[in-house]
Amino acid sequence: MRPPPGLEPVVLNNETVRNVVRISAGGQRIRLRLTNEFGAKPLAIGTVSVSLAEADGKVVANTTRTVKFGGKTSAVVPQGAPMYSDPIDLPVKALATLSISVFFPEDAGTCTCHTMGLQQGYVSAPGDFTAADFQPARTISARPFISGVDVEVKKGGAIVALGDSITDGAGSTAGANRRWPDRLAERLAKDRPRESWGVVNAGMSGNRVLQDGIGPSALARFDRDVLAQSGVAYVIVFEGINDLGLGFGRLPPGFPGGQSAQKPTADTLINGYRQLIARAHARGVKVIGATIAPYEGANYYSDEGEAQRQAVNKWIRTGGEFDGVADIDAALRDPASPLKIADGKHAGDHLHGSDAGYEAAANAIDLKLFKN
Repeated sequence: MRPPPGLEPVVLNNETVRNVVRISAGGQRIRLRLTNEFGAKPLAIGTVSVSLAEADGKVVANTTRTVKFGGKTSAVVPQGAPMYSDPIDLPVKALATLSISVFFPEDAGTCTCHTMGLQQGYVSAPGDFTAADFQPARTISARPFISGVDVEVKKGGAIVALGDSITDGAGSTAGANRRWPDRLAERLAKDRPRESWGVVNAGMSGNRVLQDGIGPSALARFDRDVLAQSGVAYVIVFEGINDLGLGFGRLPPGFPGGQSAQKPTADTLINGYRQLIARAHARGVKVIGATIAPYEGANYYSDEGEAQRQAVNKWIRTGGEFDGVADIDAALRDPASPLKIADGKHAGDHLHGSDAGYEAAANAIDLKLFKN
């Protein structure tokens, strides 16, 4: 079976990839986080450069910096590991756009990729083109081997959005930064111009709390994707819909992620959340619980799953175990048909948000929850 369009494997060999990314926090220095965590062999990195960019991705003149690793311009990322760059003297403003170019001098092997980048990436003809813009030989929708940008801040911290494809931004306008974590970052930048809050999008399409699927479960990836983030002070947990849909729904053949091996219950999901809370609190990280959004009309909806969603959401709202609550269910549901996302707030599938829906989700999060 061929993979869906945009999810084809990324193959790189003697090529340069340029990715355009928007960061959230502002500061005087940054560093890049490369990743080979799902690679099958060590990853050779030839040259890396980073530049300020316009919103359309065009590089701003005289801002290109060569990135170093332990003082050297090349590196080898071990199999199964990440690698941080040295600090880079490149002042950035909140919500700045960066252009990051990486030259892969040999076959890069299995790609540790963010498959749904929602931002076009550019692949060069053979050779190292990290020193300047280049005419792409092809484009990709994934973000290969780059997992983050750290910004050195004086006041603020990092907020990690832990979620599935809804957090990943499925259904939003590609290239426009309209995911709900993007909109939250915009609200924070406007509300607190003298602070620097980084919003880390740890959304993974198909993700579940309790079981692996397209990727590792939230419980399995929590330490790497949340607790290992620089400066993390808060995590927003917005997961569970795939546990319910893939556990109880009738799935068409070949549905991504597949049927859950065990049907989740409200109790098992709540115990999963409790584990995340305990692990976060052990590291001094506060946890905001987001209610699971409505999904009647989605292709894996079921009455059984809906009953569990109602029970879980009641616990999130009233259980008092989270450090705060974001009622995204209330922000998205149709008042006349509360088991559904309101028309205009979903992307046509009754599951993923539209641009307006993701804005409503971000607006449901009280900024007073986040304190230095």
